[in-house]
Amino acid sequence: MCFDTDSSPPIPVISGAAVAHDDLTLTAADGNELAAFRAMPDGPATTGVVILPDVRGLYRFYEELALRFAERGFVAIAFDYFGRTAGVEKRDDDFDYKPHVEQTTPHGVQTDVSACVDHLRALGCTSIFTVGFCFGGSGSWASAAGGHGLKGAVGFYGRPQRMLDRVPHIEAPILALQAGADQAISHEDNLELEQALRAAGKEYELVEYAGAPHSFFDRKQEEFADASEDAWRRVLEFIGRYE
Repeated sequence: MCFDTDSSPPIPVISGAAVAHDDLTLTAADGNELAAFRAMPDGPATTGVVILPDVRGLYRFYEELALRFAERGFVAIAFDYFGRTAGVEKRDDDFDYKPHVEQTTPHGVQTDVSACVDHLRALGCTSIFTVGFCFGGSGSWASAAGGHGLKGAVGFYGRPQRMLDRVPHIEAPILALQAGADQAISHEDNLELEQALRAAGKEYELVEYAGAPHSFFDRKQEEFADASEDAWRRVLEFIGRYE
C-alpha cells in the first residue's frame, strides 16, 4: 500500500472548522454494496470530491483526507474497492488486500465511482472532481473518461500505462502529480502520458517532483514537505479553476 497505517495527509487542520462525517454503505448500479466515508462542511456546498484510495482500499489516511477537504468547504467521499469480495465491514491493520486487488476490474471501480458521484449529486453538488492515489491515481484519471460528468480528475503517482488507452475518451481536465524518484514509474512513463494527452488535445497539467519517492504525500515524509505543500496547493487551485 502507499501509506503506513499511522500516516496522515500533510495538510494543515483548520482549527474550529465545523464538519460532519459518517460511515456509509452505498449501492452501485450492479448491486455491489461498498463502504464509504463522507465528510461534509457546515453549510451548503456545491462542489464534491470523490477520493480513490491506494491498493489498500479505504482506511484512516483517506478518511482524514476527506475531513481536510470538508474543512475547506467541499463535500468529500472516500470509498472502498472491495465490497464485491470482502464486504463492507471495518478492517484491522492486518487486512490482506492483495487477493482482493487482483479481483478488482476497471469496470467495477468506475461503477463504484458512479455510485459516489450520484450520492454527491443527490446532496446538491453540481461540480464533482476525483482525487486518487497510486492504484487510485490512474483510476481517478480514468474516471475522467468514465462518463461521470466530472469537472476534473487529479491523480497522485498513478501509473500512466493503465491510462493510455483511455486518453481519447477523456472528458475533463487532468492533473497528474508524479514522484520523480518513483521506482515503479519512470520519467519516460510520465512523458508518454503527457505526449498522449497533448496529441489528443486534452487539457492537462503534469508535475513531476524531482527526487520525491512514491507516496511522498505523507506528513511523516518531512524531507518532501515542500513537494507536498505544492501538490496540495495545486489540487485546490485546480478545483477552484474548474468548479
